[in-house]
Amino acid sequence: MLDIKLITENPQEIAAKLAKKGCNIDFGPLLKLVAKRKELLISVENAKAERNRLSASVPQVKKEGGDVNAIFAKVKEIASKSAKDEAELVKVEEEIKNFLMPLPNLPDDDLVAGGKENNEVIHEYGKPIKFDFEPKNHVDLCESLGLIDYERGAKMSGHGCWVYTGLGAQLEWALLNFFISEHLKDGYTMILPPHLLNEESGYVAGQFPKFKDDVFWIGNSEPKKFILPTAETALVNMHRDEILSEDELPKKYFAYTPCYRREAGTYRTEERGMIRGYQFNKIEMFQYTTEEGDKPAFEELVGKAISLLEKLGLTFRVSKLAAEDISASMARTYDIEIFIPSIGIYKEVSSVSTAHDYQARRGMIRYRDKATGKTKFCRTLNGSGLATSRVFPALVEQMQQADGSVKIPEVLRPWMGGLEFIKPVKK
Repeated sequence: MLDIKLITENPQEIAAKLAKKGCNIDFGPLLKLVAKRKELLISVENAKAERNRLSASVPQVKKEGGDVNAIFAKVKEIASKSAKDEAELVKVEEEIKNFLMPLPNLPDDDLVAGGKENNEVIHEYGKPIKFDFEPKNHVDLCESLGLIDYERGAKMSGHGCWVYTGLGAQLEWALLNFFISEHLKDGYTMILPPHLLNEESGYVAGQFPKFKDDVFWIGNSEPKKFILPTAETALVNMHRDEILSEDELPKKYFAYTPCYRREAGTYRTEERGMIRGYQFNKIEMFQYTTEEGDKPAFEELVGKAISLLEKLGLTFRVSKLAAEDISASMARTYDIEIFIPSIGIYKEVSSVSTAHDYQARRGMIRYRDKATGKTKFCRTLNGSGLATSRVFPALVEQMQQADGSVKIPEVLRPWMGGLEFIKPVKK
């Protein structure tokens, strides 16, 4: 949620920043509500002070033999009017919250406006591979190597689902184990969160209300629950409604979960196979930091995602996203994109983002400043570390050999029984 003080002090400036994200907003109605709230607060406080003054005068009036009934009548009259003001104040506060809740986060000042067309590649690792033989796409490779059963996956669950089989299941698990081992090595705490989350968790993450219809909701559950679309939604709620000490920060977490989303891929070539589906596996990194720790945490998360792909020996690049291509709750995002030879394009396998204090405001996630003793809102950051559904197809395509086999990256071999190559299965 945006800081309302920023809006009231600089409405035109904040509106211009939101416009870079494609959000055109008129703050006029909000400013009227804020003025009304101020008026009501003054009225309520004045009424309270007057009631206290009158009540405090009762003993003196009694002592002097005066009539206190008039005082009690006046106190009752003031209380009645104040009750109406307090009810109106609650209503105005709710209207202010409803105005602020759908607003996206402000993009960082250095981001350019616009969408994907304005994204900037800022780092490249490796060059797109040129094979000296006719390469296969990942769908054909996975089938010839007996790694993925698309047909039975579709039979069990429909389009956009698949089954890992044999060495394919081992390779998927090897990737996850490699990622986990790297995060543990870097001092991150492992979390296995629930997959069913309550409605408030979606609002704190900033995914609701805009993307409320994009998740799988559980029918007949009370309170309402949905299946997490990403572990970020769970991790950002770990410290909801808490005040942390500054010494506890930064908190560094990572979680393994499957991720569930309603929109699977199409039948286009660039979304075939595992590129986009209803369910996929991901390791999610997450940090809570102080205001000063925000920038270094972002750089650390980007570096960690890059390191994972470098150690796998895969070709990738890093793109700085334009303002409109960033998700609603984020202020800054770098996408780490892996090259998939068969379609000749790069696909995102990690988005590293900072929300600054946007999510923390929604979730009342604070820390106590050591120097002043005052509470401040935490900064929250997240990054995939990594999503496997695109690493897997990129790996088999980039590592394929002329004989139809696939070379296993050295860092994965401890979880593959020392196997160096996956060879085609005999039918």
